[in-house]
Amino acid sequence: MIYILFVIFIVIASLLMIGIVLIQESKGGGLASNFSSSNAIMGVRKTTDFVEKATWGLAASLVVFSIICAHLAPVSSTETSVMEKAATETQTTNPNTTPGFGASQQAPATNGAAQAPAQQAPAQPAN
Repeated sequence: MIYILFVIFIVIASLLMIGIVLIQESKGGGLASNFSSSNAIMGVRKTTDFVEKATWGLAASLVVFSIICAHLAPVSSTETSVMEKAATETQTTNPNTTPGFGASQQAPATNGAAQAPAQQAPAQPAN
């Protein structure tokens, strides 16, 4: 349950990061060029500091949330894989053709005599 909570935090922080990056002023002006004139008229020049601090804060929070999620990730309690379990329970797939699912464990069927591959006779030159 707490793992899902941190995944939600990661999604929210990444969406906020997208918004903050789009607001930032790039070399070409960006979306922030529309807001710069109102800051110059009022004399407030602190928006770039806030945007920069918000970007770094969100980036740091994404790293921290990702590390926490890596430690809280659910771990399998059994040794068998989910695909192998589904293949053997439902029998919808042939376990002999599925790679790694017991194909090497089955003994080959023999009918008492070893069968050698057929060999072709060499072609005779025409006279």
